[in-house]
Amino acid sequence: MEAVKEILDEMKDAVSNPRQAVKDYKEKTGKGVIGCFPVYCPEEIVHAAGMLPIGIWGGQTQVSQAHTVFPPFCCSIMQSIMEFALKGVYSDLDAVIIPAPCDTLKSIGQDWLYAIPDIKAILTVYPQMRKIAAGVEYLKSEFQDIKSAVEAIGGEPISDEALNKSIEVYNAHRRVMREFCSVARRYPATVTPAVRHLVIKSGYFMEKGQHTLLVSELINELHKLPAEEFKGQKVILTGIMAEPDGLLELFSENGITVVGDDLAHESRQFRTDVPAGSDPLLRLAQQWSVIEGCSLVYDPEKKRGDMLIDMVKESDADGVVLCMMKFCDPEEFDYPILTVELEKVRIPLLYLEIDQQMQSLEQARTRIQGFAEMLASYKDLKRLA
Repeated sequence: MEAVKEILDEMKDAVSNPRQAVKDYKEKTGKGVIGCFPVYCPEEIVHAAGMLPIGIWGGQTQVSQAHTVFPPFCCSIMQSIMEFALKGVYSDLDAVIIPAPCDTLKSIGQDWLYAIPDIKAILTVYPQMRKIAAGVEYLKSEFQDIKSAVEAIGGEPISDEALNKSIEVYNAHRRVMREFCSVARRYPATVTPAVRHLVIKSGYFMEKGQHTLLVSELINELHKLPAEEFKGQKVILTGIMAEPDGLLELFSENGITVVGDDLAHESRQFRTDVPAGSDPLLRLAQQWSVIEGCSLVYDPEKKRGDMLIDMVKESDADGVVLCMMKFCDPEEFDYPILTVELEKVRIPLLYLEIDQQMQSLEQARTRIQGFAEMLASYKDLKRLA
């Protein structure tokens, strides 16, 4: 257990002080650091340049200055990001890459150019007609623009060989993260919801190869432990993100463990590998065409519900918790569909509003406690049936 604690402490250090991680990387390598906005950012291009791509997903802060740029009904992640930017939190970054899969991300790209002129913004548009050849070629051209911008910042060209190697580094990380999520289910006392989140989140602030090794070590150490018995309730999380940590601790307090997720901040980032091939930019563009089950990705077939149902069955979960990011239109559009599909197969669903600026968790506490009691009663009824 001591080895597990040491690994988790290293991850906690990275998550607690990402600004120090940026400074340390610059001092150690002499290379730049580029911030990567949600949701699907081609980090491999930054990695291939020898730079550190670092995740920008907002955080807990009191918003004041961002209200001069955004209306109050913008997604709280973007509000937090802009607040941090205006306060100089991102001043050590050499640039940011801003994809635009939703209306708010489209807006923040232009707002950034106006409000944060000292940090270069690399804007890109992901085509929603992503499965046709023209859509893939268009996205490849967008990635070429990102590559050129990163090369200009780094002062060196990025070879196809280097980019293909970085893609393999990231695919290896994706495989290890999927393995971790599977293994973690057997250790609910050690890998609590908050710990599970920590392991995944720390990957946003570390070089991916280094994080892969660390997670691999964690998996090996977990395998040395006996499987842990769990008598509580098991859930799947779905949505954009499940924060703050205090929210996740409420699950543990109420005897709930997380056995899987469909969060944009977590498993959606690593459940789809970049396809094989020789043209690295084409490979990255093709990945966008095969991503499924995400509210930010055009899907006329609405496969997300079926994917959630499969997750519940595969993990033997008792229910689903929808972590609804406040003012997130794409997630709100999916909610009625998911409700109907989960009700059809009698999978309990909890709607939980997420706001990075939330001051109190008492409403969430009440809802999670009630859901835990409902799941327990539902299991008792199934045993008696």
